[in-house]
Amino acid sequence: MPQDLAGLQAVVLSALEELKAVDVTVLDVSQLTSLTSVMVVASGTSSRHVRALAESARDAAKAAGYPVLGMEGDSGAEWVLVDLVDLVLHVMLPQTRALYRLEDLWSARPGRPKAEQAGDGA
Repeated sequence: MPQDLAGLQAVVLSALEELKAVDVTVLDVSQLTSLTSVMVVASGTSSRHVRALAESARDAAKAAGYPVLGMEGDSGAEWVLVDLVDLVLHVMLPQTRALYRLEDLWSARPGRPKAEQAGDGA
């Protein structure tokens, strides 16, 4: 059960905005997985920017008293994942984000035909 999910989301979005994250998207995935409730996907302009965005969000969440399970991918910083239990943050370089298309993957409704999910159907 999410513990003050709205507060956590506000902290993360504020940290991303402060450091000028690009193309921030919030996805409610609570009906698609039991692992987390919300995914936030954002882009950075360079590997250094991606790492700084992820670290800033992690540090802001921790300072606000939210649990941080971990941070992965910060060594190469093409894609950094921050696990905040009820919210998972993905910060990526634009080309990495375009390759993996997480928004498309996680916004697919269960039970829809593949053609419809890909936008080929009605």
